[in-house]
Amino acid sequence: MMNVSRPLRRRPSHAGQHTTRAGDRGPTSRGPGYSAPALRGPVWLFDLDNTLHCASRAIFPAINRGMTQYIVDALGVSHDVANHLRTSYTHRYGAALLGLTRHHSIDPHDFLKIVHTFDDLHAMLHAERGLARTLAALPGRKIVLTNGPTDYAHAVLAALGIERLFERVVAIEHMRTRERWRAKPDHAMLRKTLRDARVAFADAILVEDTRGHLKRYRRLGIRTVWITGHLPAHVARGGRPHYVDHCVRSLKSLGRGLQSGALRSGRQ
Repeated sequence: MMNVSRPLRRRPSHAGQHTTRAGDRGPTSRGPGYSAPALRGPVWLFDLDNTLHCASRAIFPAINRGMTQYIVDALGVSHDVANHLRTSYTHRYGAALLGLTRHHSIDPHDFLKIVHTFDDLHAMLHAERGLARTLAALPGRKIVLTNGPTDYAHAVLAALGIERLFERVVAIEHMRTRERWRAKPDHAMLRKTLRDARVAFADAILVEDTRGHLKRYRRLGIRTVWITGHLPAHVARGGRPHYVDHCVRSLKSLGRGLQSGALRSGRQ
């Protein structure tokens, strides 16, 4: 049986207390050995969880438990109420953190650190074989765009052996504008992210497992890939939605999407 890690637990901090803010560094940290690709070509925006690795098996259950328990401890509510807040804020805002910061007094950095820190992360990760080779073979620039926190994202990428393949990691700490927390699928956040990275919408390809994010961002003119291989069967059913340019079960199929023209840039 798989040994599922649990988030490291400690008493939640109050919003006014100072915490270390690792995510305050800019989203341009390149992995060791990163080599910049040619400027021409697509710019891949990869989601992290359930896209670059399977989070449904162990990571997501642990994060969900950690979030619910944090809400219980911080707000003094029942487990059922905490679970409802977690799920309703996620659906409404794209991330539970946004609802918690807008409607309650919590320390967002403390919340992110507690619920995304695991003592055996390596054992919890499950990814496609040959992941590094698959990603390295794709032409163009590669960026991670995740609603998770910076330290967690870098830890996952390092454990998977693919951190060096990405020119930057844009995590939820980097999505803030004027001290307001934002997350996917916020339009203003993506516009700013692409502007800062000097990426034209016509060059961007978003690879995601969350259909709601793909639907909202397709309206901005970027190309979209729905990856379903790590999703529960009932979520992955139903065929390719009209706002999805290419649907794949495996990242290995991304190259075929380019060759077939399904992901052809609007510039071409």
